[in-house]
Amino acid sequence: MSALPLWLPELIPFESDWNSYLHTIYEAFRRDFVSDMPLFRGAAVRLVRPDLDEVSQKELTFWHLIQESAKGPVRNEDNRIPDPRRCERIRWPRAIIEHTTDAAVQVWETDREGKPRICLWLEEAEYLVVMAKRKCDARLLTAYTTEREHTKAKLRKESSDYKKTLK
Repeated sequence: MSALPLWLPELIPFESDWNSYLHTIYEAFRRDFVSDMPLFRGAAVRLVRPDLDEVSQKELTFWHLIQESAKGPVRNEDNRIPDPRRCERIRWPRAIIEHTTDAAVQVWETDREGKPRICLWLEEAEYLVVMAKRKCDARLLTAYTTEREHTKAKLRKESSDYKKTLK
């Protein structure tokens, strides 16, 4: 992996206490997406799930940024587990959204499960941000690492197919 862009924030590594760490990364999330929304191509980026989890009282989008679905044939929102790599990168989604003019960030539109999506991929950092495309804004859905070769191949194909539609 070559050098990452200078605008990419430092990771927030886990040190020892989960509750303290959760508070730290949640505060970073709130600063980046609740207190002050970023802009994507001049439009506000809102949370797709601004409602609060009944138990934690944290936005559901926050959990989508730091947790992965447990493996299995059925998606289950109650069966998600924290992903340390997602947690430590909690400050990356906003930075990537705000730097889509940087050639390092690939931007394309696609349909996932029949719904329009905007993908922002910082391939060099193996990190993807996914937003729902709306008429007047974009909605942050999730973000995750893209280390698996089959995932990278799929994303390269999506990006390439989208570029072909622009010609």
